[in-house]
Amino acid sequence: MAKRDKHKKDAQLIVRINKDDRDAFIALCKEEDTSAAREVRRFIRHFLAEHRSGSGAEPENRKG
Repeated sequence: MAKRDKHKKDAQLIVRINKDDRDAFIALCKEEDTSAAREVRRFIRHFLAEHRSGSGAEPENRKG
């Protein structure tokens, strides 16, 4: 399996948030030269790594 296939993005998560928070988040992501999707994925990977019991895994440091 190619490395690219391993990290295929094939699922969607829909989250409802306040419009002002969304707009501020999008604007800050643009200032930081990143995307909202990338930052949400980064948060999820980090959260999972922190809360997996006994794994001691660090989040992978990859873009997107």
